[in-house]
Amino acid sequence: MIDSKKVGIIQINVVTAFIRDDERNKFKKISDIIKKDIKEKKLIGKAAKEYENKYLKEHHPGYANIKDVIKHIDHVVKLVGIDHVGFGSDFDGVGDSLPEGLKDVSYYPNLIFELLKAGYSDKDIEKICSGNILRVWSEVEKSAENSRK
Repeated sequence: MIDSKKVGIIQINVVTAFIRDDERNKFKKISDIIKKDIKEKKLIGKAAKEYENKYLKEHHPGYANIKDVIKHIDHVVKLVGIDHVGFGSDFDGVGDSLPEGLKDVSYYPNLIFELLKAGYSDKDIEKICSGNILRVWSEVEKSAENSRK
């Protein structure tokens, strides 16, 4: 049996609303307005989606930035330790909500650079990038193998 307290991992999602309370609150207010308007205007399907997209474009709540992501990682590292943090970004299906400087996986060099500037060692960054998740997967495989015996 795996002891999740020793091998678990928190994977960091970089959606703005997950790392900045102020932006999440703005988005919630905007989302409530959109829902109300769609209901009042009796929009459905494509018309509702087009209205939502137009409204969000005109009233976008804002973005986190890559330094906010670093603060978020720092917070989680303080909570659970460097051995239990990894990247778990969600670049698909989150719309226009990703931080400035981290709009897709091609921006990871920016993230690595900021981690270095924040004082993370090469070893720490290796753990966050892949080492921790590979360790957890290995433990899961071992546990699954042992449970079949």
